[in-house]
Amino acid sequence: MTPSSSVFDRFYSVIPAGGVGSRLWPLSRADAPKFLHDLTGSGQTLLRDTWDRLVPLSSPQRVMVVTGRAHRAAVEDQLPDLTDENVVLESEPRDSTAAIGLAAAILERREPGVIMGSFAADHVIRDRVRFHQAVREAILAADAGYITTIGIQPTEPAIGFGYIHYKEGNAGIEGAPSARLVDSFVEKPDLATAERYLAGGDYLWNAGMFITRADLLLEEIGRSKPALLEGLTELAEAWDDPARRGPAVDRIWPRLERIAIDYSVAEPAAAAGRLAVVPGYFDWDDVGDFASLAKLNSSGRKSDLAILGANARVLSDASSGIVVTQTGRVISLIGVKDIVVVDTPDALLVTTSENAQRVKSVVDALKLTGSTDVL
Repeated sequence: MTPSSSVFDRFYSVIPAGGVGSRLWPLSRADAPKFLHDLTGSGQTLLRDTWDRLVPLSSPQRVMVVTGRAHRAAVEDQLPDLTDENVVLESEPRDSTAAIGLAAAILERREPGVIMGSFAADHVIRDRVRFHQAVREAILAADAGYITTIGIQPTEPAIGFGYIHYKEGNAGIEGAPSARLVDSFVEKPDLATAERYLAGGDYLWNAGMFITRADLLLEEIGRSKPALLEGLTELAEAWDDPARRGPAVDRIWPRLERIAIDYSVAEPAAAAGRLAVVPGYFDWDDVGDFASLAKLNSSGRKSDLAILGANARVLSDASSGIVVTQTGRVISLIGVKDIVVVDTPDALLVTTSENAQRVKSVVDALKLTGSTDVL
């Protein structure tokens, strides 16, 4: 039996476009976060890549973007087909539960029974066919009453991702043979634990993609965070009235609890047997740091040095790693391995791939010293 097309007609894509990407400083800044950069050499930003990947699933009129007020002009410039009513602006970052929950509350109020999928603006997925297959299975699992996530099949014992542990056997959802019930979400492990997860074969990387009926997502938020749901509901009631929206956002949004959707929704739903996962057998990268950016741009290259920058002037001898330049300055590397050089007009970063995750500590130090002009 073929699932009714009406199930897929009810689908709405949501793109949370927030976060600074502090591990990609000084390339990624508060006024130009990583989703507004071309980090793959495709000729367009990660946000535009995400839009192009989702439009075949939900059409341009059924894509919503949740972003900061400061990024509205850049987002609309990148996405000219994005409709005004589907631009949701945050007055300040409040983490993923608030961003995704507000989208759910607005969409459910406009279209009761809507199925929504949340997909970050800064991920890289090149195999669209397999991605679309996974999303369609997840939509059917969502229609069957599950909060559903897409987990990525691990290719290495990565310690930079959370993991999803799933139960044996499929979930018995018609049209979604790959769907499994989730047993638990696991925090970022140490290397030995990650190696055990990889060998076990029943763990997936948590990619932060959630597909669900909007009303079920809101119910789950209400179970764990009733005050947060109350605020989101009040915001949604005022959202489509321009006269009420601004004052409501200024009054309510700053008071909303900061909490990731993994903790407010995914973990309790998994514990209650309400969470399903569809394995994603496609290439995926969240471009979390410069080490992952180097890997992303190394495939197919003869050189071991990845170079990003429209006017890059890089001389290299027996060196490997990545250089990102925005200055046109000559950069010469001799005999250095796994180096990371990021050269911008007002800041220079030099580190190694092994220490790429520690770049966030530089951002934290700059905040403490008041050097916010370079953030």
